[in-house]
Amino acid sequence: MNLRSKNRISAEFSMSSMTDIIFLLLIFFMLTSNFVTPSGLPVSLPSSKTSSIVMEKINITITEDLKYYLNDKEVTTEQLESDLAALLQGNQQGEGVVVMRVDKSVPVEHLARVAGIAANLNAKVTLATLPE
Repeated sequence: MNLRSKNRISAEFSMSSMTDIIFLLLIFFMLTSNFVTPSGLPVSLPSSKTSSIVMEKINITITEDLKYYLNDKEVTTEQLESDLAALLQGNQQGEGVVVMRVDKSVPVEHLARVAGIAANLNAKVTLATLPE
């Protein structure tokens, strides 16, 4: 009499579906990480009702103590125009996007001066704000 079962249970586990899921998650996080550009400078941004996300190419920050930073590198007001022109030189006409992060305690004249410099260089100027 043959008492052995003909259906054997396999002890193997297929990892192919698990690796597909991990790979898709990896691609998702790699793509979405490019949309968020953290700024390491402590600036208290003003708030507004409409706050849109813009792909940042050039970031200008003015801190509370009136220090100017161009892409997280400290510059003087005299250097700002030449350094900004060098960064915008590789862009096509009208494609330069300058995102300004200005502390809410900074007088408006500093914001207007930097925005004027960027506008003279044919760049689109966007003011970063926090949503209300």
